[in-house]
Amino acid sequence: MLTTRASRETWLLVLMALLVLGAGLGLRDPWPSDEPRFALVAKQMVTSGDWLFPHRGLELYSDKPPMLMWLQATLYSIIGNWRIAFLLPSMLAALGTLWCVHDLGRRLWTRRVGLYAAWMLLFALHFTFQAKKAQIDPLIVFFITLANYGLIRHLLLGPAWRWWWFGWFAAGLGVITKGVGVVALLMIVPAALASLWGWRRVGLSVRHWQFWVAPLMFLLAIALWLVPMVVTALSTGSVEYRAYMDDILFRQTAGRYTKSWDHHQPWWYFLATMPSMWLPAFLAIPWAIPAWWRRLRRRDPRYLVLLGWWALIVLFFSIPDGKRDVYILPSLPMFCLALAPLIPGLLRKRAFQWLLAAFTAALVLFTLGAGTALLTGQGDFDARLMDSRGLDQAAIAALAWAAVAMGCWGVISLLAWGHRRAHLGVVSTLTVVWLLYSLVGYPLLNSASSASGLMQTVGQRIGPDAELGLVAWKEQNLLMADRPAATFGFQKGWDAQLQDGVAWQAQAPATRWLLVQQDAVLPCVDRSRAELAGISNRRRWWLVPAGAVQGPCELPADQRERERALQARQFEE
Repeated sequence: MLTTRASRETWLLVLMALLVLGAGLGLRDPWPSDEPRFALVAKQMVTSGDWLFPHRGLELYSDKPPMLMWLQATLYSIIGNWRIAFLLPSMLAALGTLWCVHDLGRRLWTRRVGLYAAWMLLFALHFTFQAKKAQIDPLIVFFITLANYGLIRHLLLGPAWRWWWFGWFAAGLGVITKGVGVVALLMIVPAALASLWGWRRVGLSVRHWQFWVAPLMFLLAIALWLVPMVVTALSTGSVEYRAYMDDILFRQTAGRYTKSWDHHQPWWYFLATMPSMWLPAFLAIPWAIPAWWRRLRRRDPRYLVLLGWWALIVLFFSIPDGKRDVYILPSLPMFCLALAPLIPGLLRKRAFQWLLAAFTAALVLFTLGAGTALLTGQGDFDARLMDSRGLDQAAIAALAWAAVAMGCWGVISLLAWGHRRAHLGVVSTLTVVWLLYSLVGYPLLNSASSASGLMQTVGQRIGPDAELGLVAWKEQNLLMADRPAATFGFQKGWDAQLQDGVAWQAQAPATRWLLVQQDAVLPCVDRSRAELAGISNRRRWWLVPAGAVQGPCELPADQRERERALQARQFEE
C-alpha cells in the first residue's frame, strides 16, 4: 500500500485527517450551544423509542429535522458510549467531505490537485472547528458536497445518469438534515449558462428522459422522513403532532428564511466572514481572482460551475436578515476545489510564502499572548474565566501552558521550514494547535462547559434518594443529570415554570429540590435559605428547597415582559 509516492501521499492525508479530526473523541461531553440539545433529543429517542417525533424534555423539538439525532441514537445503540456516539457523525461526515473533494480534484484535474484541495479544506479554520463539534453543520456540508459530487460527475465528467440521480438524492438527504440542503441544486444554474453559451464538456440536456428521473429521486429522499411523519401526524389527530408538522415544514424553513427572527446581520456579513474564517486558504485570493478570470475567459466550465455555485450560495444566504457564519460553510469545499489547481504555482511565489509565514507568526503571537496573559493575570482573563466558566486556578494554569506550548511549537515550525516552505509550517502549527486543544482543552473545560460538574455537585448535595426538578433549564442540565429530572416545559415562561415547579415540590417537600437559573429566581424564593449550586456556561444556578419558597411566585406584567425578553435572548445563543 505504501510502495509508491502517490500511495504514501494519499495515506499521509488520511492519517492526518484522522489525527486532527479524531483527536479528543471520547474526552468530553456535549457543549453548548447546540450539542447538548441534539444529544438530549437523541438520548430521549433511545429511551422512549419514539424516533419519528423528537422530544426535548416534555415538549416536541421541531427546530430541525431529525437526521443528526437519528445518527447519534443509532451509533449509541451500536457503540453504547454517548461521549463517542454524539461526536462520531460529525467526524465521519467531515472525512466523507474530504474524500469527495479529493476525488473530484483527481478526476477534474490531477491526483495532486485533489490532494491540495483536501489539504486546504482539512486545515481551513472554519471547517476543522465545525468538524470537531456535534452540530448539524458538518453533516449538511457532507450531504451538499455529496450532491455536488454526483452532479459534477454527470455535468462535467459525464454523461453519467446514475451519478446525476445520486446527486439529487443526496440533496434530498440534505433537506431532511437541514432544510437548506436544496441549495446543492443551484449548481445546475452555472452549468446551464455554460451550456447555453456553447462551452464544451458540459452535459446538461433536458431532452433525455433520464434527466427527469432526478427530481423524483430528490423527492424520494425527502419522503423517507416526510411521509411517515405527515401520515402519523394527520392520522392520530394529535394537536401536538400537527403543531410539530406545521412548525417544522413552514415556520422553520420558509418562515425562517423570509422573516428571520434571530442573528440579524448586514448584507455584507459573509464578505467579512470568509476572509477571517476560511484561513489559511483564503490568503490565496489576491492571486486566485485574476487566475480564475483568465480561465473563465478561456471558457473552462470547471471554474464557472464551481465559482458560480459558490457565488450563488453567498448571494442566497445574504438576502435574509438572519445570518450565521455556518450558513455558507457548505460552499467552502467547492471553493477549495476551485483554488487547488492554482496552488502549485502559488507555492513558488515568494510573496505567497511570506504571507503564509505571517499567518503562522500571527497565530504564534496570539497563542503566546493568551497563555502569558493567563499565567501572569494580565487583562483579568483568568478572573473572567473563573467567574463565567467556573474554572479553578489549576485548570486555568494548564490551559495557559497549553497555549504557550502551541506558540512555542509555532516558533519551531517557522524556524524549521522558513519562508520558502511556509506552507509546511502552517500545517505543522495548526496540527499541534488542534491536538492540544482537543487532548488538553477538552478534559479541562468539560466539567464547566458541559454542566457535568454542576450536575454532579447537585446530585451529591441532595443525596441519592432525593428528586430533582429543573426550572429555566438548559439542555445540558437535563442531559447530565445523574437521575431522571422533572421538567416543567422548556419554551414556557420561566415564571410559569417556577410556579409549576413549586407546586410539584409541595407534593413531597422533604425529598424534592428545584435547580433554578439565577435569572429565574423570583422574589418568592428566600435566597438566604437557597444554596448557590455553582457556575456553568456563564450562568449561576441555585438549589431551592421547599422551605425557601415563601408566598406565590408571580410577576407583575412589566417584569414578566423583561423576563420573556431575557429568555428569548438565551434561545438565540
